Amino acid sequence: MRIALIGDIHANLPALDAVLAHANSLGITRFLNIGDMVGYNAFPEQVIQRLRQHNVTSILGNYDRKVIQFPQKGEKWKQTKPGLKLQAFQWAYEQLSPASLAYLHALPEQQIVEIQGVSILLTHGSPESRSEYLTPLTPLTRLEELAAMTSARVIVCGHSHVPFTRHAAGHLFINTGSIGRPDDGDPRASYAVLNMDEGKLTVTHHRLEYDTHLAAQAIRGQNLPEEFAQMVLLGRSLDWVLANSLPPIRPE
Repeated sequence: MRIALIGDIHANLPALDAVLAHANSLGITRFLNIGDMVGYNAFPEQVIQRLRQHNVTSILGNYDRKVIQFPQKGEKWKQTKPGLKLQAFQWAYEQLSPASLAYLHALPEQQIVEIQGVSILLTHGSPESRSEYLTPLTPLTRLEELAAMTSARVIVCGHSHVPFTRHAAGHLFINTGSIGRPDDGDPRASYAVLNMDEGKLTVTHHRLEYDTHLAAQAIRGQNLPEEFAQMVLLGRSLDWVLANSLPPIRPE
């Protein structure tokens, strides 16, 4: 059995559709999502609807939580968060239907899924914190500490937007990478496939081309900041785009 491990979609519907199509071409029908479904891109409502249409098992990401908390914390955040990030929270919140907001509110921050006798922990950051960044460079001793916090054999995470597979203390850590907002300079969508074959577990990471210019044009069509479009086109974070101040990339 093969399972698609997805996350950090960040409202990028063209990228999500590319991943769903690729996974379906592999015969995959089971999807596990580690959150951050909304933010920065132009399709927050459509992304949530698409995930629900495909019966994707999802948890809440740290960005999702900030978006649904905007009505309560928006005024306070005006004093502490950069304007573009606050604008992204507010715009995403305003696009979500009551049904989608209720869906997000109901999601857990962690969930253990049992598949063919294998326990899989879905967590956005780490077993200890939804905001912890796990990367290929995270010390093995730290992974061993985190592994001791759960009985799950497989730990699926995201948040750092850096895909990897690592082993620690008999546990398998898998970071899905980011579907809709890669930060590593490679704008292609990232997701992972977990293959379960009679108890043997193997992982394949995929990077997929999709129409980044379509995603960027959708951002511009919603009058969102040009920096958000450049994030998609360059495969970089907002902080990176702001720090480098490169000329905008536009279609020929």
